[in-house]
Amino acid sequence: MDNDYISLKKWLDETRDVPLEAMDAFFNARIGDYEEHMAHWTPHYQWMADLLPEGITTLLDIGCGTGLELDCIFRRFPNLAVTGIDLAEEMLVLLQKKHGDKNLILRREDYFRCVLEENSFDCAVSFETLHHYTAETKIPLFQNIRRSLKPGGIYLECDYIASSQEIEDLVFTECARRRQRDSIPPEAFVHFDTPLTLEHEMEAMRLSGFSSVELVGFLEGDSNTAMILCRK
Repeated sequence: MDNDYISLKKWLDETRDVPLEAMDAFFNARIGDYEEHMAHWTPHYQWMADLLPEGITTLLDIGCGTGLELDCIFRRFPNLAVTGIDLAEEMLVLLQKKHGDKNLILRREDYFRCVLEENSFDCAVSFETLHHYTAETKIPLFQNIRRSLKPGGIYLECDYIASSQEIEDLVFTECARRRQRDSIPPEAFVHFDTPLTLEHEMEAMRLSGFSSVELVGFLEGDSNTAMILCRK
Protein backbone atom coordinates (compact mmCIF):
# COMPACT_ATOMS: atom_id res chain seq x y z
CA MET A 1 0.00 0.00 0.00
CA ASP A 2 1.69 3.23 -1.19
CA ASN A 3 1.90 6.56 0.60
CA ASP A 4 -0.55 8.24 -1.79
CA TYR A 5 -3.20 5.68 -0.88
CA ILE A 6 -2.52 5.96 2.85
CA SER A 7 -2.69 9.78 2.79
CA LEU A 8 -5.86 9.80 0.73
CA LYS A 9 -7.54 7.19 2.91
CA LYS A 10 -6.73 9.24 6.00
CA TRP A 11 -8.19 12.42 4.44
CA LEU A 12 -11.33 10.62 3.32
CA ASP A 13 -11.81 9.22 6.81
CA GLU A 14 -11.37 12.68 8.34
CA THR A 15 -13.93 14.23 5.96
CA ARG A 16 -16.37 11.33 5.75
CA ASP A 17 -19.23 13.37 7.26
CA VAL A 18 -18.74 16.49 5.13
CA PRO A 19 -21.80 17.06 2.89
CA LEU A 20 -21.30 16.98 -0.84
CA GLU A 21 -21.79 20.28 -2.68
CA ALA A 22 -23.31 20.86 -6.09
CA MET A 23 -20.57 21.56 -8.63
CA ASP A 24 -21.62 25.08 -9.62
CA ALA A 25 -22.41 26.08 -6.02
CA PHE A 26 -19.00 24.85 -4.86
CA PHE A 27 -17.11 27.08 -7.26
CA ASN A 28 -19.43 30.09 -7.04
CA ALA A 29 -18.98 30.08 -3.25
CA ARG A 30 -15.18 30.20 -3.59
CA ILE A 31 -14.84 32.83 -6.29
CA GLY A 32 -13.22 35.32 -3.90
CA ASP A 33 -9.99 33.38 -3.41
CA TYR A 34 -10.19 30.89 -6.28
CA GLU A 35 -7.45 32.39 -8.43
CA GLU A 36 -5.09 32.75 -5.47
CA HIS A 37 -5.81 29.14 -4.49
CA MET A 38 -5.08 27.93 -8.03
CA ALA A 39 -1.92 29.99 -8.55
CA HIS A 40 0.32 27.00 -7.88
CA TRP A 41 -0.82 25.60 -11.25
CA THR A 42 0.80 28.49 -13.14
CA PRO A 43 3.60 26.33 -14.63
CA HIS A 44 0.94 23.91 -15.91
CA TYR A 45 -1.11 26.73 -17.46
CA GLN A 46 1.99 27.97 -19.26
CA TRP A 47 2.90 24.45 -20.36
CA MET A 48 -0.53 24.03 -21.94
CA ALA A 49 -0.24 27.37 -23.74
CA ASP A 50 3.22 26.47 -25.05
CA LEU A 51 1.95 23.17 -26.48
CA LEU A 52 -0.68 24.76 -28.70
CA PRO A 53 0.33 24.79 -32.38
CA GLU A 54 1.38 27.93 -34.18
CA GLY A 55 -1.22 29.53 -36.39
CA ILE A 56 -4.38 28.47 -34.56
CA THR A 57 -7.34 30.88 -34.71
CA THR A 58 -10.13 29.08 -32.80
CA LEU A 59 -10.15 27.27 -29.47
CA LEU A 60 -12.70 25.53 -27.24
CA ASP A 61 -12.15 25.61 -23.47
CA ILE A 62 -14.17 22.97 -21.58
CA GLY A 63 -14.69 23.89 -17.91
CA CYS A 64 -13.00 27.23 -18.45
CA GLY A 65 -13.66 28.60 -14.96
CA THR A 66 -12.08 32.04 -14.54
CA GLY A 67 -9.77 31.39 -17.48
CA LEU A 68 -6.46 30.91 -15.70
CA GLU A 69 -5.17 28.82 -18.60
CA LEU A 70 -6.51 31.49 -20.98
CA ASP A 71 -4.39 34.12 -19.21
CA CYS A 72 -1.36 32.32 -20.64
CA ILE A 73 -2.97 31.32 -23.92
CA PHE A 74 -4.06 34.88 -24.75
CA ARG A 75 -0.54 36.16 -24.12
CA ARG A 76 0.66 33.86 -26.88
CA PHE A 77 -2.41 34.18 -29.13
CA PRO A 78 -3.97 37.62 -28.43
CA ASN A 79 -6.37 37.41 -31.38
CA LEU A 80 -7.55 33.87 -30.72
CA ALA A 81 -11.32 33.28 -30.91
CA VAL A 82 -12.23 31.30 -27.78
CA THR A 83 -15.46 29.58 -26.77
CA GLY A 84 -15.54 28.81 -23.04
CA ILE A 85 -18.08 26.55 -21.36
CA ASP A 86 -18.66 26.29 -17.60
CA LEU A 87 -21.50 25.75 -15.13
CA ALA A 88 -20.37 28.33 -12.55
CA GLU A 89 -21.85 31.74 -13.39
CA GLU A 90 -19.61 33.73 -11.01
CA MET A 91 -16.52 32.28 -12.64
CA LEU A 92 -17.70 33.25 -16.09
CA VAL A 93 -18.43 36.77 -14.85
CA LEU A 94 -14.83 37.10 -13.62
CA LEU A 95 -13.47 35.67 -16.86
CA GLN A 96 -15.46 38.23 -18.85
CA LYS A 97 -14.12 41.04 -16.67
CA LYS A 98 -10.54 39.90 -17.22
CA HIS A 99 -10.75 39.28 -20.96
CA GLY A 100 -13.71 41.33 -22.15
CA ASP A 101 -11.51 42.84 -24.85
CA LYS A 102 -10.84 39.44 -26.39
CA ASN A 103 -12.75 37.47 -29.02
CA LEU A 104 -14.51 35.45 -26.34
CA ILE A 105 -17.82 33.60 -26.33
CA LEU A 106 -18.87 32.31 -22.90
CA ARG A 107 -21.56 29.68 -22.46
CA ARG A 108 -23.01 28.80 -19.05
CA GLU A 109 -23.84 25.19 -19.83
CA ASP A 110 -23.33 21.58 -18.85
CA TYR A 111 -20.50 20.59 -21.17
CA PHE A 112 -21.78 17.02 -21.24
CA ARG A 113 -24.96 18.24 -22.95
CA CYS A 114 -23.79 21.21 -24.97
CA VAL A 115 -24.18 21.29 -28.74
CA LEU A 116 -20.89 21.87 -30.54
CA GLU A 117 -20.79 22.58 -34.24
CA GLU A 118 -18.79 20.03 -36.20
CA ASN A 119 -15.33 21.04 -37.51
CA SER A 120 -15.39 24.36 -35.64
CA PHE A 121 -12.17 24.55 -33.63
CA ASP A 122 -8.46 24.24 -34.31
CA CYS A 123 -7.91 23.11 -30.72
CA ALA A 124 -9.76 22.25 -27.54
CA VAL A 125 -8.44 22.27 -23.98
CA SER A 126 -9.57 21.27 -20.53
CA PHE A 127 -7.71 21.99 -17.32
CA GLU A 128 -8.44 20.23 -14.02
CA THR A 129 -12.15 19.83 -14.70
CA LEU A 130 -12.75 16.19 -15.70
CA HIS A 131 -11.50 14.40 -12.59
CA HIS A 132 -15.02 14.18 -11.17
CA TYR A 133 -16.51 11.73 -13.67
CA THR A 134 -16.53 8.10 -14.78
CA ALA A 135 -14.95 6.88 -18.01
CA GLU A 136 -18.43 6.00 -19.30
CA THR A 137 -19.52 9.60 -18.77
CA LYS A 138 -16.42 11.04 -20.41
CA ILE A 139 -16.50 9.02 -23.64
CA PRO A 140 -19.52 10.86 -25.17
CA LEU A 141 -17.93 14.19 -24.17
CA PHE A 142 -14.66 13.23 -25.83
CA GLN A 143 -16.64 12.21 -28.93
CA ASN A 144 -18.34 15.60 -28.96
CA ILE A 145 -15.01 17.40 -28.59
CA ARG A 146 -13.50 15.31 -31.39
CA ARG A 147 -16.39 16.12 -33.73
CA SER A 148 -16.03 19.83 -32.97
CA LEU A 149 -12.38 19.86 -34.02
CA LYS A 150 -11.29 20.63 -37.54
CA PRO A 151 -9.42 17.83 -39.37
CA GLY A 152 -6.04 17.40 -37.69
CA GLY A 153 -7.15 19.46 -34.70
CA ILE A 154 -5.91 18.63 -31.21
CA TYR A 155 -7.39 18.31 -27.73
CA LEU A 156 -5.13 18.99 -24.75
CA GLU A 157 -6.13 17.77 -21.31
CA CYS A 158 -4.23 18.57 -18.12
CA ASP A 159 -5.75 16.82 -15.12
CA TYR A 160 -5.35 14.70 -12.03
CA ILE A 161 -4.83 11.00 -12.45
CA ALA A 162 -5.12 8.24 -9.88
CA SER A 163 -1.65 6.81 -9.28
CA SER A 164 -3.02 3.29 -8.78
CA GLN A 165 -6.11 1.18 -9.37
CA GLU A 166 -6.55 1.01 -5.60
CA ILE A 167 -6.89 4.80 -5.43
CA GLU A 168 -9.36 4.90 -8.33
CA ASP A 169 -11.48 2.22 -6.64
CA LEU A 170 -11.27 3.98 -3.27
CA VAL A 171 -12.49 7.37 -4.48
CA PHE A 172 -15.35 6.01 -6.56
CA THR A 173 -16.52 3.81 -3.70
CA GLU A 174 -16.41 6.71 -1.26
CA CYS A 175 -18.14 9.06 -3.68
CA ALA A 176 -20.94 6.52 -4.16
CA ARG A 177 -21.32 6.18 -0.38
CA ARG A 178 -21.58 9.94 0.11
CA ARG A 179 -24.03 10.37 -2.75
CA GLN A 180 -26.26 7.71 -1.25
CA ARG A 181 -25.95 9.28 2.21
CA ASP A 182 -26.94 12.70 0.86
CA SER A 183 -29.69 11.30 -1.44
CA ILE A 184 -28.07 12.82 -4.53
CA PRO A 185 -29.46 11.55 -7.86
CA PRO A 186 -27.01 10.00 -10.36
CA GLU A 187 -27.39 12.83 -12.87
CA ALA A 188 -26.51 15.60 -10.40
CA PHE A 189 -22.95 16.99 -10.53
CA VAL A 190 -21.16 17.19 -7.19
CA HIS A 191 -17.69 18.34 -6.27
CA PHE A 192 -15.78 15.23 -5.27
CA ASP A 193 -12.52 14.14 -6.89
CA THR A 194 -12.72 10.78 -8.66
CA PRO A 195 -9.68 10.69 -10.97
CA LEU A 196 -9.13 7.73 -13.25
CA THR A 197 -5.82 5.99 -13.67
CA LEU A 198 -3.80 7.20 -16.65
CA GLU A 199 -4.54 3.91 -18.43
CA HIS A 200 -8.30 4.34 -18.03
CA GLU A 201 -8.28 8.04 -18.95
CA MET A 202 -6.37 7.43 -22.17
CA GLU A 203 -8.46 4.38 -23.01
CA ALA A 204 -11.63 6.49 -22.79
CA MET A 205 -10.05 8.94 -25.22
CA ARG A 206 -9.12 6.15 -27.65
CA LEU A 207 -12.63 4.71 -27.49
CA SER A 208 -14.04 8.12 -28.40
CA GLY A 209 -12.39 7.91 -31.82
CA PHE A 210 -9.33 10.15 -31.66
CA SER A 211 -6.76 9.07 -34.24
CA SER A 212 -3.96 9.31 -31.68
CA VAL A 213 -3.74 9.70 -27.90
CA GLU A 214 -0.34 10.65 -26.50
CA LEU A 215 0.95 11.21 -22.99
CA VAL A 216 2.95 14.42 -23.25
CA GLY A 217 4.24 13.92 -19.70
CA PHE A 218 4.35 15.36 -16.20
CA LEU A 219 6.02 18.46 -14.86
CA GLU A 220 8.92 17.85 -12.51
CA GLY A 221 7.73 17.33 -8.96
CA ASP A 222 4.12 16.56 -9.92
CA SER A 223 3.59 12.92 -10.86
CA ASN A 224 -0.18 13.07 -10.40
CA THR A 225 -1.07 15.67 -13.05
CA ALA A 226 -0.79 14.41 -16.61
CA MET A 227 -0.78 16.34 -19.87
CA ILE A 228 -2.42 14.32 -22.63
CA LEU A 229 -2.64 15.27 -26.32
CA CYS A 230 -5.34 13.80 -28.56
CA ARG A 231 -5.52 14.33 -32.32
CA LYS A 232 -8.58 14.13 -34.51
